[in-house]
Amino acid sequence: MTVLSTPRAIGRAVAQLRPGRTRAAATVAALAVTGAVAVAAVATSSPATAQPGTVVVSETFDSGTLPAGWNAVDGTWKVENGRLYGTSASSSANNKITFGRHLNDFRFEATMRFESVSAATRWASLGIDVPANGATPWWIATMRSGTTASNGLEFAQRTTADAWVVTNTASAPYAAGTGKDVRVAVEVHGNQARWIFDGREAMRTTSLQRSTDGVQALFVNGATVSYDEVKITELPPNGYLRPEGSPLTVIAHRGASAAAPENTLVAQEIARKSGADWIENDVQPSKDGIPFILHDGTVDRTTDGTGNIRDLTAAQIKALDAGSWFGPQYVGARVPTLAEQLADLRTRGGNLLLEIKGKHTRDEVATIIKVIRDERMMSRVFVQSFEVDALRYTYELAPELPLGLLRSSLDTDPVAIAKDLHLTAYNPDGNALLAKPEVVAALHTAGVAVMAWTVDSAGLWQRLERIGTDGIITNRAAELVGWNSAFMQRPSAEPTVAITSPADGAELDRAQSPVIAVAATNAETITVTLDGRPSAVGRELDPATLTAGRHTLSVEATGPAGTATATSTFTVTVNQAGLGYLIFTSGADEAALNTMSVKLAHGQYAQLAGWVDRQAGASVPAEVAGVIAADARTLAQR
Repeated sequence: MTVLSTPRAIGRAVAQLRPGRTRAAATVAALAVTGAVAVAAVATSSPATAQPGTVVVSETFDSGTLPAGWNAVDGTWKVENGRLYGTSASSSANNKITFGRHLNDFRFEATMRFESVSAATRWASLGIDVPANGATPWWIATMRSGTTASNGLEFAQRTTADAWVVTNTASAPYAAGTGKDVRVAVEVHGNQARWIFDGREAMRTTSLQRSTDGVQALFVNGATVSYDEVKITELPPNGYLRPEGSPLTVIAHRGASAAAPENTLVAQEIARKSGADWIENDVQPSKDGIPFILHDGTVDRTTDGTGNIRDLTAAQIKALDAGSWFGPQYVGARVPTLAEQLADLRTRGGNLLLEIKGKHTRDEVATIIKVIRDERMMSRVFVQSFEVDALRYTYELAPELPLGLLRSSLDTDPVAIAKDLHLTAYNPDGNALLAKPEVVAALHTAGVAVMAWTVDSAGLWQRLERIGTDGIITNRAAELVGWNSAFMQRPSAEPTVAITSPADGAELDRAQSPVIAVAATNAETITVTLDGRPSAVGRELDPATLTAGRHTLSVEATGPAGTATATSTFTVTVNQAGLGYLIFTSGADEAALNTMSVKLAHGQYAQLAGWVDRQAGASVPAEVAGVIAADARTLAQR
């Protein structure tokens, strides 16, 4: 195991995390709600203690033995041929090896290969949070050999009762199978994680239950699996920044407000089932100081009552019907308290983007924070507000809570105000952001996410995605979830290129003259070289001009999203048939053709070579005479 901590090593690691478009640091997005039961997680580490870019583990198993500090808890683990092999003899045995150290924000990546399996349902895993001694409970990111199954990929917990809690499942685009390397990774931020299969995000979770001392691990079940290039990299703590290629974070505005009465538990349930990553709701106090979920300053618009919320007691508010105004099927829906909303999220799944609505005193903010603490939801609530004082009070009372500043128009210097207010996210009006898109890159460079509100059209979603926006607050959460699904299934914009002729490893004799053929996608220019000299797609290889032996064809395809390269190495072989082809296509005069063909037929290769040398430029064209003579000498030596 190699631990890199020098400034130079950290700089390299940070550079590897920077994507090419508008991101300054690649970190995991705010992650998807699954509807699974989840409990409180440990608080996000503060930026002051984070060391983003530090490579904590980098292991290629070249030593031939288990690395120091790696604990083979159970099963058979050995290092051979530069790989770590784990064998589990039974599908009932969850065999593991632990290593690393406790991290809150990290990327865990490895190359995995199923060598053999007892069934396609058998699996291997990256251990996300595992006690060093392998005891339960632990969390894993699992890959079955049959990865195209609906549960081919999973996030799961093994409980202290030795039961499984599978919080998320997904299928991979192709089967891992056996004997094939697959590069996998998991990016973790507290209770959130992304499962990345062969470079593409496959699913997310917000349901991890983190310990205070769990480390990393590798698991194998009912199979023999080999691992290579295991790497653990510490990430910056802001898990709300959207990595390049990942979909937008979906934030359901006032719950599923287009489908149900806003700011109610039924709207929250519909948003959760639609796949929203976050529920956005508003909080205000009643006359007796109970925080309620309500947007307006009055109850007039969204209930059957009237009056300012701050003039009504909790009992009066709870007696109101908050659903009939939206539709008869929602008669009897109530205005939830903040405590009721948080309890619902804790037990049924989901995270809350909580807007402190309107002016609040420090004591009123303290009450909100107390409710969040009492409901054990500190790790799953993100506070935002238009009110700067409310954000300052929140930071003073609970600096571990992420903060977002809502803006109708952009500040002159969003980065400066983000720093002043300790913001995790800067949340402007979507149209204002599109009028000045360059602020996204500046905020990302400062480590601040951008969440735009309230955006309900696919055209605007696309424009906001292109400028690097991290999340969208929308009334149409289900539609944005579907839009994200299409986004994830889009073909890659990166160029690809392959040489289809001559094939790599091909052996050609002089009678063959293949055309250079290339298959490329997303490429605007294609450059071809043969043995380092310029060539071109569609050019026929002239056997008379190629020396016997190995030749290398190289291709570079360049497009808007980058550059791809490919090489093909082929061999020109010497044989009697090929030499005959050279002779009869050489352009020599008839007498010379007769002489050369007689010597060829009798296998008189040395005499043929000497005769052609003397006739070069006379009866045999000089440009081909040298090749004929060289091939004849090669055959003479066999």
